[in-house]
Amino acid sequence: MIPETLFMSQHDQLLWGSVVLSACALIHVGLLAGMIEALAHIGRWVKNRNRMVRTVTVVGAAFVMIVSSHTVQVWLWAAVLLYMDAFEFLYDALYFSLVTYTTVGYGDVVLPVEFRVFGAFGGVTGILCFGISTAFLVSLINKLLPKSLE
Repeated sequence: MIPETLFMSQHDQLLWGSVVLSACALIHVGLLAGMIEALAHIGRWVKNRNRMVRTVTVVGAAFVMIVSSHTVQVWLWAAVLLYMDAFEFLYDALYFSLVTYTTVGYGDVVLPVEFRVFGAFGGVTGILCFGISTAFLVSLINKLLPKSLE
């Protein structure tokens, strides 16, 4: 029998999954918005360097910032899963969050039944945030590429 403290109805799972997904979206979009100013500053700093150095520095910085944003979100999902007692150990919560967020989903560590709908939101979060990241990088490269080819 499942203790009442661990039980989440489907309504609760949908609600809390949406809350954590929204928090991750705000984190991701906020960090990307902040990244624009940081990348502009980096761009000014490498302005007089050769094309390859400029491109590698700006795209590399963007990549590091984007990976950092995704990492924060995976840790957030793991923390929430631990807080909700879905997992006993940080390693399991972190591993599950990472393979779910990246939609790899090995299936070797699974959530208890009463958290599965909630956990699926981790995959939705990853899909959406990776899509935003991809669009951001494509836009950045489209802006840099013509200048690099001049």
